[in-house]
Amino acid sequence: MNGRSRPAGGAMQDFTQGDIRAPLLRFAAPLFLSNILQAIYNMVDMVVVGQFVGKAGLSAVSIGGDLLNLLTFLAIGFSNAGQVILAQNLGAGRRGSLGRIAGNLLTLLLGSALVLTAVCFQLRWQLLRWMNTPPEAWDYALDYVTTCIPGLVCIYGYNVVSAVLRGLGDSRHPFMFIAAAAVLNLLLDLLFVAVFRMAAFGAALATVIGQGVSFFLGLGFLLRRGRGLGLRLTRDCFRPDRAVLGTLVRVGLPMAIKSASVTISKLFVDALVNDCGVVASSASGIESKLNVVSNLFSNAVNIGCSTMIGQNIGAEKYDRVPKIMRESFSINLLCALGLSAALLAAPRLVFGVFTADAEVIAVSMEMIPVLLLIFLGSAFRSPNSGLIDGSGNYRLNFVVALLDGIVNRIGFALLFGFALHMGWLGFLYGDAAAGFTPFLIGGVYYLSGKWRTAKYIIRGIPETEEKPNGRRQRRNGGRTGPEPPP
Repeated sequence: MNGRSRPAGGAMQDFTQGDIRAPLLRFAAPLFLSNILQAIYNMVDMVVVGQFVGKAGLSAVSIGGDLLNLLTFLAIGFSNAGQVILAQNLGAGRRGSLGRIAGNLLTLLLGSALVLTAVCFQLRWQLLRWMNTPPEAWDYALDYVTTCIPGLVCIYGYNVVSAVLRGLGDSRHPFMFIAAAAVLNLLLDLLFVAVFRMAAFGAALATVIGQGVSFFLGLGFLLRRGRGLGLRLTRDCFRPDRAVLGTLVRVGLPMAIKSASVTISKLFVDALVNDCGVVASSASGIESKLNVVSNLFSNAVNIGCSTMIGQNIGAEKYDRVPKIMRESFSINLLCALGLSAALLAAPRLVFGVFTADAEVIAVSMEMIPVLLLIFLGSAFRSPNSGLIDGSGNYRLNFVVALLDGIVNRIGFALLFGFALHMGWLGFLYGDAAAGFTPFLIGGVYYLSGKWRTAKYIIRGIPETEEKPNGRRQRRNGGRTGPEPPP
């Protein structure tokens, strides 16, 4: 590394020295804007369908969106793992390893997406039955899911491209790609749903087209200009490498299980709520989208935090890690307080964005304490999750998956909903309370100091350098292999 931190954008960044707050904010800002656009991207379908189709369409898009979020668990888990591994190798100065890591990540996830698409397309009816889809929303939900499932390949591809760029310190270009897709999705939603009256099918079609645009824009950029980021992608980089894939699977699988378990438990809670009727289902859909809004800030800072921590662990600059966590927490807490103030000031205005149905808005007013708990939980868990992810501790991620995703989330939902007789609102309270689990586990992990020993450096991948005559020279030849934690 050259010892200097470069501006966020199309250049590799060194986060291992210098100020922390300013680089963190610069890196997180495009991620935050990307998250806003992704949230808008996801909410546009609900807003447009809710306004032009009604509460049955709103319920259908909410259920279909939750199912699609579940199906992205591999993309999220392995992309996060790839980002951490890239950041640690970058911090350790192993630039010759970056192309092989990125290429194998793309090969792994695109292959997984093709298999998952084929399987889920055959099981789409059963998936909707498992969700207790209300009869009034069934046809709309089936149209939405059937259309969106083939778009999984583009979702997985975009996640890979974004993770690679973020791991190298570029957070600006992923924002540009999702911005183009979000604008296109909004325009097509209005055209297909409001003008052509294509209902949920039109919303799904607009979503798939937008997903394809974001993926191909990102892939084209990575192939054309990756070398400017210090990433040399050749045909060999995409050939499966046992050591690289082994490292990706070891780190990524627990992250994927964590993502899947949280989503599955959320679907379990949603299924309990859906069984209470279409009004409760619609209100729960609004709660889910506002939960996404609360994560706009925390996830952006979490990604920045994990990337910075990954580089510093790779460079063995452990004294900077607590400082990164403190800055992350202070930023997230300010954002959570701002969201809480906005909700308390104008709750009906906030809920009215999603629906004009007076009954749904009235029921949603009961969710205000739940939403305040969600906002606070997102602020508290983000820095500690960044530590767990940035260190690549796959064992601890698996523990978080079991406790946060299965034991606590489902257990608390059943406790509040059935044992305490709070009904559908109790299910949501249980889901919100479980969100503090990563904060508690990550706090113990930080105090233990074991995060200092977690490192995944890819050894022995041949690197190249330019000779004065323009020819490339190979160096550091040998077999590839991960360096496991001591």
